[in-house]
Amino acid sequence: MNRCNVAQIGMHFGAAFLLCSAGLASAETETQMYRCPGDLYTNALSAKEARDKGCRTLEGAPITVIASPKRAGSAAPSPSASANKIDPQLQRARDSDARRILEAELRREEDRLTELRKEYNSGEPERLGNERNYQKYIDRTADLKASIARKESDIAAIKRELSKLPP
Repeated sequence: MNRCNVAQIGMHFGAAFLLCSAGLASAETETQMYRCPGDLYTNALSAKEARDKGCRTLEGAPITVIASPKRAGSAAPSPSASANKIDPQLQRARDSDARRILEAELRREEDRLTELRKEYNSGEPERLGNERNYQKYIDRTADLKASIARKESDIAAIKRELSKLPP
């Protein structure tokens, strides 16, 4: 095949492409998109039907309609949902383990809170040897107070979690 034939073939493909795209453009102009009262968009009406219903023609970009997400309550339960249920005896064992772990953590946190309160000594902890500078002492006292508040908050959270578990 020589260069001339390749160029001729390329020109034929280009002409065919232009003819096809022109045909598509004319097909698009034949179909009118209408906006009817109640925000109804349709292209299934004739011009007379659209006029009778009070619809207006739309010019420009095509309309894209996006379906709204389905509500969780409206969907029927899937068959796999029943397969995901846990044996009640197994669930009780898990709850028992969770309760045991939380109670152990609660005891540790309460012990640590007792130690912090003892060290805090009602806002007057004993000065350490490296606290010759009074500001270091004040900073440590503030840290102890913040640690106590944090521990109290942690203990309250653990108690809330324990109250959620079945007895």
